[in-house]
Amino acid sequence: MRWYGTGGRARRLPGRPVPGETVARAAGVGLGLGGRPVLSGVELPVRAGEVLALVGPNGAGKSTLLAVLAADTRPDVGAVEILGRPAGEWSAAELALRRAVLPQAATLSFPFVAREVVRMGRAPWAGTEREEQDEAAVREAMAATETAAFAGRPFSALSGGERARVALARVLAQRAPLVLLDEPTAALDLRHQELVLRVCRERAAAGDAVVVVLHDLGLAAAYAHRVAVLHDGRVTADGPPAEVLSADLLSEVYRQPVEVIPHPASGDPLVLPVRAALK
Repeated sequence: MRWYGTGGRARRLPGRPVPGETVARAAGVGLGLGGRPVLSGVELPVRAGEVLALVGPNGAGKSTLLAVLAADTRPDVGAVEILGRPAGEWSAAELALRRAVLPQAATLSFPFVAREVVRMGRAPWAGTEREEQDEAAVREAMAATETAAFAGRPFSALSGGERARVALARVLAQRAPLVLLDEPTAALDLRHQELVLRVCRERAAAGDAVVVVLHDLGLAAAYAHRVAVLHDGRVTADGPPAEVLSADLLSEVYRQPVEVIPHPASGDPLVLPVRAALK
C-alpha cells in the first residue's frame, strides 16, 4: 500500500472492497434540520457489489441520509463508518478517493466544457500513481453515459438531461469504491433512465457499492439488489425488491393505494397506483 503526501498529510490509496463487504454504515443515525427531526434511528449497511435504492415519499429523508452516508452532513446522534473507519476520521482528500457523490443539481459558475467537467472527477488522484489513468477514466465514463458527442460543448449550453449525464460521468471518472447518486434519473428521458441504472449495475458488478435515491419504484424494482423504504425519517423496510415492495407497505407509506403485480416476463414487481375510473 502506497502513501502520498498532500497538504502536510499522507494519503493512503484505497484498495478494492471484497464482494459483500460493508463499505459504509449508518448506525443509530438521527438528525434534525430547521427544528424538526429528519432522520431517526437509522440503521443501514451499504455493501460492495450491490445497488441499494433509497425510496420513499417527498420529505422522507432520502437525500439527507445520502448526504450523511457521504460524510457531507454530520448526524446529531449515531455514527457513520466508511471503509471501516468513522467518517470523521477521513480527511476531505482521503474521502474523495473513497466515495463519489452526485447531488440533485449540477451548476457551474465558469464556462467549462463537458469534458473538463468530467475530468474534475480525477482531481483526487493528482500526484498519485493512478493519475496515469486519467485519460482512460474520462474516456470510459463519457462513453458509458453517452456524452462523448458533446465533449467540447460548454456545460452551460447543455440541456438539463445532458448536464445530468455529464455530472454522472464525472462521478464515474472518479473511480471511487462507494458511489452515491441523488435522483440521477430525474431529468432524463426513458432511454437514459435505463442507461443510468444499467451503469449502476455495472459498477456494482465491478465491485463498487452503489446507493441511489429514486422516485421511480419500477426502476428500483428492476435494477436494485436491495431497496430501503424511508418513511418519516426511518427505514421502514430494507431487503430485496420482491420482499420489500408490497402493496400494503407502499400504500401506507405513500398514502396512495397501489397494487403490486409481477412483471409477466421478468417477475420484477410492478407498482401501479389504484385510480378511480376516468371519464
